[in-house]
Formats: sequence, C-alpha cells, structure tokens
Amino acid sequence: MKKDLPVAITIAGSDSGGGAGIQADLKTFAVMGVHGTSAITSITAQNTVEVRAIHDIPLHIIEAQILTIYDDIGIDAGKTGMLSSKPIIDVVAKTIKEIQIPLVVDPVMIAKSGAKLLRDDAIESLIKNIIPLATVVTPNIPEAEVIIGRKIRSPRDLIEAAQIIVEEKGAEAAVVKGGHLEQEYSTDYLYYNGKIKEIKSPRIQTKNTHGTGCSFSAAIAAGLAKGKSIEESVEIAKKFISMAIDYGLNIGKGHGPVNPLAWTMIPAQRYQVLQNIKEAIEILRKNGDKVVHLIPEIFTNIAMAIEAPYARTPLDVASIPGRIARYKGNILVKTNPEFGLSRYLSSIILNAMKFDHKVRSAANIKFDNQVESIVKEKGYDYAYKADNDSQKNEEEHWINNIIRKRNRVPQIVFVPPKLGKEPQTIVLGRNATEVAEMIVEIAEKYIEKTNKDKQET
Repeated sequence: MKKDLPVAITIAGSDSGGGAGIQADLKTFAVMGVHGTSAITSITAQNTVEVRAIHDIPLHIIEAQILTIYDDIGIDAGKTGMLSSKPIIDVVAKTIKEIQIPLVVDPVMIAKSGAKLLRDDAIESLIKNIIPLATVVTPNIPEAEVIIGRKIRSPRDLIEAAQIIVEEKGAEAAVVKGGHLEQEYSTDYLYYNGKIKEIKSPRIQTKNTHGTGCSFSAAIAAGLAKGKSIEESVEIAKKFISMAIDYGLNIGKGHGPVNPLAWTMIPAQRYQVLQNIKEAIEILRKNGDKVVHLIPEIFTNIAMAIEAPYARTPLDVASIPGRIARYKGNILVKTNPEFGLSRYLSSIILNAMKFDHKVRSAANIKFDNQVESIVKEKGYDYAYKADNDSQKNEEEHWINNIIRKRNRVPQIVFVPPKLGKEPQTIVLGRNATEVAEMIVEIAEKYIEKTNKDKQET
C-alpha cells in the first residue's frame, strides 16, 4: 500500500516534561517530514530538574505496540531510546529481529538531570543484543565509555570508540558525539564502511540541552526512513540538532529542552512575514493618493520581524528595498520585501520585542503638527523621543529608554527635528498589515484636515 509519508517509530520512554523521550522524537519526526509512531517502554515523571519516578511498561505491551504498527502501517525506520531493563532490551531486540527495519540506537543511560535510566544489569544486554542490530549507534562520550570499557579524553579516542562499536560490537555505523570535550567546535565522528568522517558545528553555550540525544537520533532515523544514506542522514541531523540547541527553550528551572520546531518554524515564519508585508503594501497602494501625503523626504519603509524566540538580528527582520517613495501624487514601491535591510527599523522592532514579543512591526512616516494632532485625537498611545536621546544613540537602542519609562511599547513614537535629522513618526504594531491600516487611518484624517483648512482659508 502506498503511503503519503514515510513512517518512523520511536521505541523509548515517555518524558512527562515534553523535552526528551518519545515527545522529543515525535516532534522531530514531524518537522523532518515523516509520520511518527511510538512504542512506549517506560513512563517517567520528569521535568527539567529531576526524574521523580519511573514505571516500566509490561513486556507484552511493548512488543504489541511495535508489531501492531508494523502489521498495519509499516515501518521504514526506527530508533530506540530509554530501554531501562534487561527484559525490555531483550523483547525489543527479539521484535526488531522479526521485522528487520533500519534502526538507530541511542544508548540512553543517564538523564540530563543525572538520574540513571539504564540499570547496571541491562548494559551487557544492550551491548550484546541491541547494538548488533543497529544501522547507526549514537552515543555521547560517557555512553561510549561504557560501551567500549575505556576512558575517552581526546578526538583520537572518539575515533577509536566509533571503530570499536562497529568492528567489535557489530553496529553498521557509529556516530560518537564529542560535545563533552572542551573544544572550540562540537565535533562528532561517524565511522562507516571503514572510513571516519568528522562532522563539526559551532559550540553553543546554553543550559537548554535537554533532549539533545533523543532529537539527534530521531532525526537520523527520519532520514533513513526517507531513503537517505547513512552519511546524508547524519549530516542533516547534525545541522538540525545544532539549530534545535541554538533555539533551545528557556523552560523550567533546570535544563530546558532543545527546540526541534526551529527547523521548520524559522523558514515558515520568514515566508509568512514576507507575505504579510506584501499585504501591507497592497493596503497602502489602494490608499496611495492619501498615504502619499505622509511620506517624508527620506521616504517610508515598513518592516516586520519573525516571531519570538526566533527573531534575534536585523537578518530576522524584513523590509522594502529602496523604501516607499512618492511619484506623481501616489506612492511607488519598486520591489518585493527582503530580510536584513533596514537597521534603523530593525533596531526599534527587536528592542520592542524584548519587552512585548507581540509587537513585531514598525514603519516611519512624516512628522508635523498635523500628524501629531491626529495621533492625539485618535487616542493612540504615543511617546516622544527625548532630547537627550541624540542621534548618536540610535545604535544604542534609544527606544529602550521610552519603553522603560512607560513600562509598555507605545503605538506611536514622535521623533522631533534635531541635529539636522529629518523628523519622523514611528508607527508600531503586531504585524505589517496592522501598521499599514494605522497609517491609512492617519492619512485619511490628514486629508480631511487639510481640505478643511483649505476651505476655511
């Protein structure tokens, strides 16, 4: 039967805190484009600080979970995680031999909190019964030391450990992870087909690494399920886990979880931001004969950031190349929005988001007495850039001074003339279309007031 998606299975423990175990695996499967299934081996009462309790699932239920999935849906690849006892390891090994699937073995032994997840009497069974069935084994240094029975203190030791796991312990391939070595880079070593491959990534300083091993091994399994080679699956998984660690979640009091969703959320967010700015441009274009009266001499731009926690730098903020200009009584937008252009608006948005993550967009329009009066009449929440926030402080995030004083992000910030810089009005909102609608509202009132003043004179 043809499947819409490849199917992967995680045979592992449940993490009630959602950071590791089958919860992390299923998130990873989803973002890597495979249908995730699960066979729960143990239930843990766990958070970012501790593993408070463990309950092992009956052996016949573990076996039944795997076979029930295989008999109906099929399994293209699988991974093992927490197999806490010898009987669990033995039943999983027996079942994997029956169904003959590509298998990634994450030899989980100790939780991030330090709790033991593999009993001493199970280690020998893991080495003898599970590792020989593995397509890829993914130990960290402490786990690899247990498997090979010696200390690992150098990259050379990592390479030898990977070779031993394949040549002596029977795995098809091994990735020994070097994260525990104090080096500039986090370097893993893949041994496969008699060759060593070094896989590097920048070392990320963070405490939020709960679920790293689970997510990494699940990503490899997802690659195998999609028919990718071992080398390609490992390389993609390394990029994936680096991003998941980089955008790890500051949740709980201990080691927060890595963030598998970053892999798809960032590209999706970038697409959505570009689409929203395009919609905002259309709103402004439809009202261009009015909006043109608010375009300052330096022209107008409108910018929007991707969501928190992913927005960090101007490269995460999109705006319009060349800005919005005036042309024959209307506005002119020459090109589509792009990321990484307007440092000025990016600085305002990114600093506003530190206080209120919902405020993700800003635009600049002209400042004069008329605009100032309309903003006040309309009841917008407004503020002024203070006299002591000089032009040289723009790169020092002067918007922070305003937010701190008011304890909120205003909708409008007036930038009066000073130091020869053209005055501006900054309009802030949740997204670009909201900002565009605010600009149109101000523009309509601006035309109304202008016409009224002409009639009165």
